[in-house]
Amino acid sequence: MPTPEPVADALFWSAATIGLYAAARLLYRFQPRWWLSPLLVTSTLLLLLALALHTGYREYIVGTHWLLAMLGPTTVAFALPIYEQRAAIRRDWPILAAGVLAGSAIAMASAWGLSTWLGLGGALRLSLLPRSISTPFAMTVSGDIGGRPELTAVFVVLTGLLGAIIGDVLLRWLPVRSSLARGALFGMGAHGMGVAKAHQLGAEEGSTAGLVMILTGLFNVLMAPILAYCLR
Repeated sequence: MPTPEPVADALFWSAATIGLYAAARLLYRFQPRWWLSPLLVTSTLLLLLALALHTGYREYIVGTHWLLAMLGPTTVAFALPIYEQRAAIRRDWPILAAGVLAGSAIAMASAWGLSTWLGLGGALRLSLLPRSISTPFAMTVSGDIGGRPELTAVFVVLTGLLGAIIGDVLLRWLPVRSSLARGALFGMGAHGMGVAKAHQLGAEEGSTAGLVMILTGLFNVLMAPILAYCLR
């Protein structure tokens, strides 16, 4: 039977994570600036709180692992808007398939090149490789190829946050008017956070982003055994 102290720690960090995120969302609703993104604000505040309380990652994840487990059902929930936009998706599936293949290849190649440039090796490099797919898929791929799933989750969050911010800036400067292209940009470059951002642009953008995110994750999971064999 768990002792009172670990149970109290678990309740504290779960409540802190949920409470800070709710407060950050409320703030973002009134001040929708990229630097006030709920994920960025929540992550920063949690990091500062953990440092102040001298709490390590292991202690934090023990209390919040159930939140991480909810990512799987949340990803499946993206199937509803995809179903609603099935006609547009059926029409443009060749373009979407080509985008998923090209995007996945570029993402993995850039991650490998970045890790090489930074002098990373071993499990750290393998953990960085699946950074451009949503967390449930990325952690599976990371474990299959010899990476550290928990570390991969951190890389995924950073990639999604930067991808959503950069994608928003790019759409302001580039003449991208197609809802398909706008949605695919966020779904491929920023996975879950990109899907949320794409839904702010429109229903078709959000559905396209969700589809691209899921297809990218499935493709990478299926390719993980081959990738693991090639990396041996």
